[in-house]
Amino acid sequence: MPLAQTREIAAAQRLDKVRYAIRDLALVADEVTRQGHTVLSLNVGDPNIFDFQTPPHLIEAVHRAMKDNKNGYAPSPGIREAIDSIRAEAARKGISSVQDVFITGGVSEAVDICLSALINPGEHILTPSPDYPLYSAVLSKLGIPITTYDLNEDDGWQPDLVDIQRKITSSTRAIVLINPNNPTGSVCSRRMLERLAEFARRHNLVIFADEIYDKLILDDNQQHVSLAAVAPDLPVVTFGGLSKNYLAPGWRIGWGIVSGEASAVKPYIEGVHRLLRSRLCANHPEQYAIKPALEGPQDHLIEVRRKLHSRRDITMKWANSTPRVSCVSPRGAFYAFPRLDIPEADDVFVKELCLQKHVLVVHGSGFGQKPGTRHFRIVFLPDEKTLEKAYQGIAEFISQRYG
Repeated sequence: MPLAQTREIAAAQRLDKVRYAIRDLALVADEVTRQGHTVLSLNVGDPNIFDFQTPPHLIEAVHRAMKDNKNGYAPSPGIREAIDSIRAEAARKGISSVQDVFITGGVSEAVDICLSALINPGEHILTPSPDYPLYSAVLSKLGIPITTYDLNEDDGWQPDLVDIQRKITSSTRAIVLINPNNPTGSVCSRRMLERLAEFARRHNLVIFADEIYDKLILDDNQQHVSLAAVAPDLPVVTFGGLSKNYLAPGWRIGWGIVSGEASAVKPYIEGVHRLLRSRLCANHPEQYAIKPALEGPQDHLIEVRRKLHSRRDITMKWANSTPRVSCVSPRGAFYAFPRLDIPEADDVFVKELCLQKHVLVVHGSGFGQKPGTRHFRIVFLPDEKTLEKAYQGIAEFISQRYG
């Protein structure tokens, strides 16, 4: 009889700091569901589980590709028609110095590949705080210490330029900018982008510009500006995809646009393509939706923005009228990041809220925040009736628990 394996197989130590608060909370929600309750989920930025649907002409394009047997491997960077369409979209956004475009399995894979192709041991990348936890997860996986810069809540969650300047050292390789921001919903002004670009020039930095929500601007008097458009000389990787603007997160189609001086970015692009080849390709049939998405009808965006504008306003009306809650009004995407005036940690608040009122949000500490502050993230994608019910539950919980 062979001996049974009894030694515990430990996970790699570098994973100790990998957290993904958005999904980790599902365990609490599962417990509430097992007790027979319905959970009002305001935690996941997936439009398709609410009253949003992928535009039909995109579905038709993917269906046609599958019927035409576009079901094998694609070229590692992506299919030509999709890459050409992304280049044309970059031009419409004012990005004039595009050197490369590649298609990935969602923006998540683009971020993983682009950070991995740049960073060496002993170096660091500045990421915003609060931020989308993907960036810290990738850096933790790579064994790179997390170095954050503050977003200034008193300035509409704009990047804190003083803090950025303080954090830049000779080991800094890049700055991450999420614009519109997840989790705060902030949108950077052109002047802010110009000042960030000046920091990058001065210190020879790459900027990773995550612009996955660039078409979801909530106010008519606000316009999204791409960082690469105001700084064509800088090495910038602009991330985009079908998930949010085109309501197809499950298709896992994202892309990266590398811009800047050709000679400066050439070695880096070669490194990115080595990693692209090593993972073969992104989903093949779904790539045929990129051209019709970017060049076809955009009618769905009118209705999407109308819904989000209304739901943002409901969210702010609630936040402004609820004791112990304050909130900077979101200007893009579909997130709000209210601040709490409570005597206990925000992760305790979120867990107890779900257990007692069956409303699921995400604690601010899961995204990073200034020490001593407490926040939580709301996804205001659900319909108005669901939001109002959820907000009533949160207000009751705050009143009952904290007075």
